[in-house]
Amino acid sequence: MASLRTKSSFLKFYSWLPILILFISVLNEFDFNYLNIKYFSFNFPFILIFFFTLKDFKNFDYFLVFIAGLFNDTVVGLPLGISSLSYILICIAAAYIRNITIRPNPVKDWFYFLFIISLINSFNYSILTLFFSLELNLMNYLVNTFFTFLFYIMFVTIFKYYMKVLDD
Repeated sequence: MASLRTKSSFLKFYSWLPILILFISVLNEFDFNYLNIKYFSFNFPFILIFFFTLKDFKNFDYFLVFIAGLFNDTVVGLPLGISSLSYILICIAAAYIRNITIRPNPVKDWFYFLFIISLINSFNYSILTLFFSLELNLMNYLVNTFFTFLFYIMFVTIFKYYMKVLDD
């Protein structure tokens, strides 16, 4: 009987793992400067949010995604609410594509993800340069979009394995 209880509590923790990973990823804002790779960055929270919203994961709450965006703004030093708005827009776009799709196709989802992150990054760049007068390098945004797009497929396979283990 005790093993069932521990399995149940482990299953609860395991089902909340994507939100926990989201908060860890926004609090642990790392870059690859120490590797001397000049143009390499990707946005893991975008991948995580898009995938789990697209799959309608039951414990992936939009309010927690919004709070994670506020934490990200605090850690990175952006004006409060920019990341939250970006994360919520990704949630809205992924929920929309989930509702209009009859037969899911990973390749179409991948290219839709490229469209969404391009739109979000251009939106962020525009707001930060026009309203907040920040000096930003457009090349960094382009590289970030490119590598986030490339890593999406790799993380999707990992996330699908996670969901398969959770369903069993």
